[in-house]
Amino acid sequence: MTITPETKDWTWVLEQACPQCGYDARAIPATDVARRLREQVPVWTEALSSPPARTRPNPSTWSPLEYACHVRDVCTRFDERVHLMVTEDNPQFPNWDQDATAIEDGYDKQEPLAVAAELASAAETMAATFDAVARDQWSREGRRSDGAVFTVETLARYFLHDIVHHGWDVTAGSTST
Repeated sequence: MTITPETKDWTWVLEQACPQCGYDARAIPATDVARRLREQVPVWTEALSSPPARTRPNPSTWSPLEYACHVRDVCTRFDERVHLMVTEDNPQFPNWDQDATAIEDGYDKQEPLAVAAELASAAETMAATFDAVARDQWSREGRRSDGAVFTVETLARYFLHDIVHHGWDVTAGSTST
């Protein structure tokens, strides 16, 4: 099962533990997402600090570097989405083709240590955004171009799964196969 921010049937992420990475959104209060995001940064720093960072485990699976670029961009994209949700009424998020982004931005050619720093910065920005969400803002809504509706709360817990899952991908998951 490939987990991406644009997965169309996304609600299962909030209703059950992920069978691969074990993430269980039901056990994560949205107000805890910022702290848990910060805890994920060392996973990426470590994954990007060794030569295998550029190595794909097989031709159809991203390298740790490519996953890290994606996670960096997920942090940036979701930060934009949360800002839209707390400042506009029911915004529609701009569409994001993450596969096209990976190719256009040359994820596989980026510098691992630079990506590690950029990811840490993007994660901290996203965490600070979640820290700043007021109690009455967690229920504000926004929607993807496919019609999927999120609240800030569900978006936060959904977002964290993406980060945790891809951390699992580079440590115990698909890169070990």
